[in-house]
Amino acid sequence: MRTLYFDCSMGAAGDMLSAALIELMPDPDGFLGELNALGIPGVRFAKEVSVKCGITGTHMSVTVNGEEEESLDHYEPMQEHSHEHSHDDSHNDSSVHSHDDSHDDGSVHSHDDSHSDSSVHSHDDSHSDSSVHSHGDAHTHSHDGGHAHSHSHHHSSLHDIEHIVRGHLALPKKVQDDIMSVYGLIAEAESHAHGIPVTEVHFHEVGAMDAIADITAVCLLMDRIAPDEVVVSPVHVGSGQVRCAHGILPVPAPATAYLLRDVPIYGGSIRGELCTPTGAALLKHFAARFGSLPV
Repeated sequence: MRTLYFDCSMGAAGDMLSAALIELMPDPDGFLGELNALGIPGVRFAKEVSVKCGITGTHMSVTVNGEEEESLDHYEPMQEHSHEHSHDDSHNDSSVHSHDDSHDDGSVHSHDDSHSDSSVHSHDDSHSDSSVHSHGDAHTHSHDGGHAHSHSHHHSSLHDIEHIVRGHLALPKKVQDDIMSVYGLIAEAESHAHGIPVTEVHFHEVGAMDAIADITAVCLLMDRIAPDEVVVSPVHVGSGQVRCAHGILPVPAPATAYLLRDVPIYGGSIRGELCTPTGAALLKHFAARFGSLPV
């Protein structure tokens, strides 16, 4: 019985999960090459060595047309701070622990009853206190109160996303189905938050590519790792308020709260958004159950 355990005591985001899971692959560099060969429009995956608090880990980044994704719904905490974006898993033989001062991490443990256990903890200080890009944040074309975005980029509907995933990416059908199921959960949550039909939910072009990259990487990794069971800890969502393009929102943000409505969550004392809609949707899709680390 091979159980994959996600420790979300420090939050969850798509990039954090992919960074953690790639460390469970026998050939991470080879897998990275496969991701880049998929041909997601404008997307490039990179894996770099990163050191946080003296612990060596892996920084996973996704760029779209050479730039890090900057969503129009850019969440910022209500206090000034500095932050950087990095996705870290650390390496230490079969047990991996990377701790950072921000205490914003997502963790993955892989346990195989037939072998000595291996553990991976992915720790990311990119979302500490935090600015979190909700990868694939949806935007409607108009907003209540006369608020409107300046649209300098095209927007993609759920149908457009499906056209890219099923029509252009050489992925097994099961992986394509997983990607679209995760996207369906996000679109449903955004539909509920904005009070519009799912068919009217649109994703900012650059944000959509970044989200496709994160979600595709996690879904393909989960397919390769093929655990018999996925267990997820209660999810730390952060606390306080965040500022986004629509104004000031509580933590968890409405879409995230909707996705986690049947999931055990808690806030804690960390100010800022620790769990993104993408992270929440991935956990919701893959989790068989939520609870503590199995023996």
